[in-house]
Amino acid sequence: MKKNILTITILLIAATAFGQNLQTDEVRKTLRLVNDYFMAKYEDPTTPTNVNRIRPSSLWTRAVYYEGLMALYAIDPDKRYIDYTDRWANFHQWTPRNGVKTNDADDQCCGQTYMERYMQSGGEEKIIHVIENLNHQMTSKNPKVNDELYGWWTWIDAIQMAMPLYMQAYKVTGERKYADHAMKMYLWSRNTLAGGLFNKAEGLWWRDADYVAPYQTPDGKNCYWSRGNGWVYAALVRCMNYLSPKDKYYKLLKKDFLLMSKAILACQRQEDGLWNPSMVSYADYGGKELTGTALFLYGMAWGIQKGYLKKKEYQPACDRAWTAMVRDCVHHDGFLGWVQGTGKDPSAGQPLSYTKVPDFEDYGTGCFLLGGVEYYKLKVKMDN
Repeated sequence: MKKNILTITILLIAATAFGQNLQTDEVRKTLRLVNDYFMAKYEDPTTPTNVNRIRPSSLWTRAVYYEGLMALYAIDPDKRYIDYTDRWANFHQWTPRNGVKTNDADDQCCGQTYMERYMQSGGEEKIIHVIENLNHQMTSKNPKVNDELYGWWTWIDAIQMAMPLYMQAYKVTGERKYADHAMKMYLWSRNTLAGGLFNKAEGLWWRDADYVAPYQTPDGKNCYWSRGNGWVYAALVRCMNYLSPKDKYYKLLKKDFLLMSKAILACQRQEDGLWNPSMVSYADYGGKELTGTALFLYGMAWGIQKGYLKKKEYQPACDRAWTAMVRDCVHHDGFLGWVQGTGKDPSAGQPLSYTKVPDFEDYGTGCFLLGGVEYYKLKVKMDN
């Protein structure tokens, strides 16, 4: 009898492990599907985008896609991903969009992937222009902000587009000046611009000076844009990944991360697990939206793995988010629905739908990959 019980127990354990492996494999299979759709549709990564006007493929929307692709490569090391990335980066000569004299965070975003490729395989040509650009910005006075050195990030998207790049530069060079400058820039946006874009009392960010209270949604609530808050949330994670947990900057960013996590969790849609474009208002563009959801999943899944967020409280939110992303947004061919187009507030690109093609598909794919990969890593960690 004891032998039979032992045999049954072993079989149950094996069956459970097999089921868990199937779940993680399904996550990775979905990530491949979504990415394969994008790489097939945009087969030549050097081709400029043509939405209203021609733009080089090193613009921020495409740069965010490559952040997601690098995340996918970490769990699915397919050489196609590296070939695709390097073809794109080589074409743009590993240089920020609009050259080394730009001070625009959107132009700098592509540098994050250049830096990551350097950390993977070396090659000074991958980062020399990025470092030159950061050195330029660190000494550039901004005439629009009383000639301040730190007044360039006037919209919260910029925190994701550029702040992790500074932390990468600190990581690869060992020069503290890059982390110092990034934090001065961050704190200026957080605390000084328009009285501070981060509402610490509510744990959420106003998108820019145009949306700081007393600006409100039609129902009298503060206007918090989902993807904008997602940009900051993701940036905090990406920056902390390049810092020691003992670093004073890490500790400061962690505090903001925890404040945001609590606020973001409270805004998740109960009916399906996604988030609205307008985080706290259903009267102002409430409805399904993928990009903010994916970025929130990215941060929450990371936080659980680090032990910063309680698994019992946040794991169900992650499970619901991923389930909803796949069920409500992923088409059979890998196309993504419910992606809000470019803009700066909940009204942009409306109305959204399952079938609507946004003006740019690339950053939506990048956000999906970032969130999905971190969820995959969480599932692997929890299953082991």
